[in-house]
Amino acid sequence: MTDKTYNGWTNYETWRVNLEVFDGLDPFDHFSDDQATLEDNLADYLKDYAEEVIFAGLGYDERRPSSLMEDYARAFLQEVNWSEIAAHMIADYAEATE
Repeated sequence: MTDKTYNGWTNYETWRVNLEVFDGLDPFDHFSDDQATLEDNLADYLKDYAEEVIFAGLGYDERRPSSLMEDYARAFLQEVNWSEIAAHMIADYAEATE
């Protein structure tokens, strides 16, 4: 088994999505504090948010075949460790509010 960690993150995909989609985003503007402390709920929210941002404009139509580019993007997103990003955001929030 090979080590897939990247810049201190689980893998390149997690690092890149965190950097390019969530950098500067305060999920607590969209998510109440009591819910945000629940890592799983925040992880689900972040996954949905990233998909909305990345696939905005495509529109959903089950009859429309996905493009090769969309398939690659979805495969890339499947590798993201959403819980790690959520835990990182929760820790940053706790540090900022001390």
